[in-house]
Amino acid sequence: MNPHNAGRRAAAGHALPRRRFLQGTAGMAAMLAWPLGANAVVKESHLALPLSSSRVDTKFELTLARTQVNFTGTAASAITLNGTVPGPLLRMHEGREVTIALTNRLDEVTAAHWHGLKVPNNMDGVPGVTFPGIKPGETFQYRFDLRQSGTYWYHSHAILQEPAGFYAPLIIDPQGREPFGYDREYVVMLSEWVDTPPEKVLANLKKVEGYYNDRRQTLPDLYAELKAARSPQEREAIWNERVAWARMRMDPTDATDGGSQWRFLVHGQRVEDNWTALFKPGERIRLRLINASAMNFFDVSIPGLDLTVVQADGQNVRPVKVRELRMGNGETYDVIVKPTERKAYTLFAATSGRIGFARGTLAPELGMEGEIPPMGPRPVRSMAEMAGAHGGDHGAAPASQAALTADPHAMHGGMKGMEGMPMGDAKATDSLGDGLNDRLAYADLEALTPLRLPAGPAKKIDMRLTGDMNRYIWSINDKKLSQATFFEARVGERLEIRLINETMMEHPMHMHGAFFVVDNGKGERAPLKHTVIVKPGETITVHTSFDEPGPWVFHCHLFYHAAAGMVQAIVVK
Repeated sequence: MNPHNAGRRAAAGHALPRRRFLQGTAGMAAMLAWPLGANAVVKESHLALPLSSSRVDTKFELTLARTQVNFTGTAASAITLNGTVPGPLLRMHEGREVTIALTNRLDEVTAAHWHGLKVPNNMDGVPGVTFPGIKPGETFQYRFDLRQSGTYWYHSHAILQEPAGFYAPLIIDPQGREPFGYDREYVVMLSEWVDTPPEKVLANLKKVEGYYNDRRQTLPDLYAELKAARSPQEREAIWNERVAWARMRMDPTDATDGGSQWRFLVHGQRVEDNWTALFKPGERIRLRLINASAMNFFDVSIPGLDLTVVQADGQNVRPVKVRELRMGNGETYDVIVKPTERKAYTLFAATSGRIGFARGTLAPELGMEGEIPPMGPRPVRSMAEMAGAHGGDHGAAPASQAALTADPHAMHGGMKGMEGMPMGDAKATDSLGDGLNDRLAYADLEALTPLRLPAGPAKKIDMRLTGDMNRYIWSINDKKLSQATFFEARVGERLEIRLINETMMEHPMHMHGAFFVVDNGKGERAPLKHTVIVKPGETITVHTSFDEPGPWVFHCHLFYHAAAGMVQAIVVK
């Protein structure tokens, strides 16, 4: 697909010299989706507006600037879009061309990355990689055709700007009818804020292992465990496990890099602000959930209501009912809930490390509040997880023989360059599925439409997720981006990628320029995702194919993991 000629200082993105590529990616290595939260200007009302109140458009103007915010009781500086954090919702329509003018009022280079959107390489928004970036005082026009629909978001891919507030939701309405029914819908962006500037946070993490971890196991803890052991064998097992953790340069409580300083937000609103979305009893409410956090997974639930998942990362899936969703950084899920009672329901998003939570409310009128449930105990890992992490909440089933497409447009009945391949039928239904799971697993996700990849053997790529928590170095195949040899592929070539997690932390791996087909045992109905959580010790197989040339970045979406080196690139020719 040929790029449009849109103020393109970046048109030569694919021929980028390696040195310039590395300079750009080193500068933007902290490029992950950091979230923040609330509007920079404190709202008098915390009432959420339904999506129907927003306008669908093809032209947007954004201005990036520094603005004072206060999320913690102390004033702090944030990077805002049109004066707010998160920035404004961009609502678009599939099949149309959009133009987005971004004016940079900062004193540093910037860019916007359209997370999950398939765009020409020089519109992908990675400074020094896909284009030079937007200099202070300049305006850059992004222009591209919309080849998909669903719930997405956009954020900075420059320097350390995302944790400072540069992120916002993006919704693309489909050309055809949705395959599920609902009465009103809301965008729910989950995020976090800490007053410490991002560059200082990264320096602290590099300076002291587990700098923000106030739950670390100490030597007195070890001595107490050894003393309480009931046998020499138990004492030896305790000692051996502690030695194993020391060799890995990690602690069993390293479930998150954040700590008590962090605040967690629902669409920019603090717990005490009580972000509220209104409903009438009996209505079907669609919630477009986005995890825009820099460093935290969220376990999302609404006590008293089942969550019916209808989309994952913007792509339609067969409806599946769950009580809870674990959302990795960068993931989106669309769910439908049906509150029948005239009462307040709490939207509860506890961090997976249980260091805090975000809270919103669904209610028939403003001012109501539901009960806030307990977060539960903080997790402590065991070495057994390394050997037994396959499967489980987010595990994929054993590798199947599926040959599936990575083009999200195929979800809507067509796929450029893939004509004649069997795509199956997608019949509209209001069914909300049968059965109920406690927590969604990738093995539960099933694409609504059967899909296929290009025929022929796949090029196989192993990506080992590696790191040293003690020195806070994260890598792919034991190499930071500056040391790595880039992977190579051809346009339209089928790739089979094994994501092998050799660390004791989850990594939400995000691909630019293409969707993953997650090999979860569903064959030709395996789901499409742009971000995949790989658990400790787990291997997940995904398939993909690129339809645009250029260097496409691939990275962990834990912001500071990417900043510390867990970034790679696939150069597509």
